[in-house]
Amino acid sequence: MLDRRRRDSIQGLDLPAIATVEVTIGSHQPARNRGGAYRINVSDQEVEFQLVFFHGRSRYLEAQCPEGARRLVSGKVELFDGLAQMVHPDHMLPLAEADDIPDYEPVYPLTHGVTQKTMTKAVHSALEKLPDLAEWIDAAQVTREGWPGWHAALMAAHSPQGLDEVSPDAPARIRLAYDELFAHQLTLALARQAERKSRGIVSQATGRLQSRVLATLPYRPTNAQTRAIGEISADMAADKRMNRLLQGDVGSGKTLVAFMALLVAVEAGGQGVMMAPTGILAQQHLEGLRPLAEEAGVVLELLTGRDKGAERRAKLAALAAGDIQILVGTHAVFQRMLSLKNYVWLLLMSSIALGCDSGWSWRKRAKALMCW
Repeated sequence: MLDRRRRDSIQGLDLPAIATVEVTIGSHQPARNRGGAYRINVSDQEVEFQLVFFHGRSRYLEAQCPEGARRLVSGKVELFDGLAQMVHPDHMLPLAEADDIPDYEPVYPLTHGVTQKTMTKAVHSALEKLPDLAEWIDAAQVTREGWPGWHAALMAAHSPQGLDEVSPDAPARIRLAYDELFAHQLTLALARQAERKSRGIVSQATGRLQSRVLATLPYRPTNAQTRAIGEISADMAADKRMNRLLQGDVGSGKTLVAFMALLVAVEAGGQGVMMAPTGILAQQHLEGLRPLAEEAGVVLELLTGRDKGAERRAKLAALAAGDIQILVGTHAVFQRMLSLKNYVWLLLMSSIALGCDSGWSWRKRAKALMCW
């Protein structure tokens, strides 16, 4: 946000700085060569400085700023060769139109070819078309927090009247942030509800493979790990599709819990897939899980975009035949050619898990994971 409150003079400013001052137009100094700087000498109540325009058109500037006229200018003031100057003022208006410059002006992120003026105009046009929506947040909560309505909050966010209105704890900003979070959570809830309309596959753990792994660990799983493994196993044994987020600090043992979930799928006669965001992380997971897989007696394999030719075809054939029980890979696991026996258990970054049916296409698997 830019502070465009009026000042009597640029005198005393810690340059460079944004300033809005009323000036008297002085002499013009047209550019000496094509593309050079066109300068207009101006004076406020205390000092003189220059307005500078590159590629400025003499006829236009003389008409807009005739000598002796009063103008309200706003822009960045900086020093050049010891002389204060404002290059291409953001605003340069007759005093009769001075109210068009707000005391505080929002600054928007831009893309190539879009200026602040264009963006501001577009935002104001959109704000004029805001619908009058009914309040969707609990009325008691709105009253308790002292939040404005949705329409008023948007107007305040784009037309701040002071620095306090753009602070992170401003009521309008908190209200809009809550709206965004509320909408996101409702979207997730609707997606989960839609996914759960179809029955899931019951994956009953026998504990046969999990017990082998737990017996060989040089440590005992924490209470939190044990509880998470139990809850996930119970979810997989139910006839509803599971949507579960496994959350924990680095080194808290999420990967072990994830591997136990994969073993539940294998114990139930299916296969498991652990998906990592990068090939390097997938390789690290493979190396970390390989000793556990060997103890459990299951076949663990890696599939990434680097697998080509005969090696790739061999892995795909082994997956289709059920010879590979657990697959670690990147987004390559969503490819068209990938076919798994029975059903697939998808795990993302050892923290987000989603069960899928075997009849799903690779596109439906990807869509379901993203909808989670």
